[in-house]
Amino acid sequence: MANLYLREDLADATVGGEVVLEGAEAKHMVTVSRTRVGDVVTVSNGHGLLLGGVLETAEPSRAVVRVHTVRQRALPSPQVVLVQALAKGGRDELAVQTAVELGVDQIVPWQAARSVSRWAGDKQLKGVQRWASIVREATKQSVRPWLASVEEPVTTAQLAARAATTRMLVLEPGANEPLAGIRFEQSDTREVVVVIGPEGGVSPEESQRLSAAGALSVRLGDAVLRTSSAGPAAIAVLNAALGRW
Repeated sequence: MANLYLREDLADATVGGEVVLEGAEAKHMVTVSRTRVGDVVTVSNGHGLLLGGVLETAEPSRAVVRVHTVRQRALPSPQVVLVQALAKGGRDELAVQTAVELGVDQIVPWQAARSVSRWAGDKQLKGVQRWASIVREATKQSVRPWLASVEEPVTTAQLAARAATTRMLVLEPGANEPLAGIRFEQSDTREVVVVIGPEGGVSPEESQRLSAAGALSVRLGDAVLRTSSAGPAAIAVLNAALGRW
């Protein structure tokens, strides 16, 4: 059961002070998680601040936590970004959820050429909001001090432009370079951007365009993973390579 609760407007706190949670977050704590007076909980603002404390007031609309510890976690560097192609059957949502639990810093939806799912108009707004909700809940479940951001969907042209200023890695089963063989210099603070295609994979045209822009095609192994598992698997490898694990 999750014991992290978010209050994004919280700027700071002091030991001995109190933090008040209201609305949906208080309801989730008291009604859904059934946290009771005297239980130890953690509260974060999603920007590195972690407060440990004891619940003193437990009402469905208002919860009060007495702060016992205050910690500020630095933003990880370099940042790890998951570019997840839109996919059908909720596979993209599963990828987002697991990637957040594993520590990704930013999520970027990609309207790839072979994406069966398409976002347009109101559906795009709802899609971004849905992914943001998934990120929030996964952050709480995994007790992460930093809330990953969800960006607006990008085109392949926009991805190619981003490749010039980041270290972009495109996962492709037939790539020559293994992801596990990539080395990272401590002085290199560029974003590490992992690009995951949809069910049908990255198209040859997309692969060529991203490669020409500076992206590197990499593979995880001999097996072909689903779009729901490829991103999280890549992030796990990067966590070890970057010294996060």
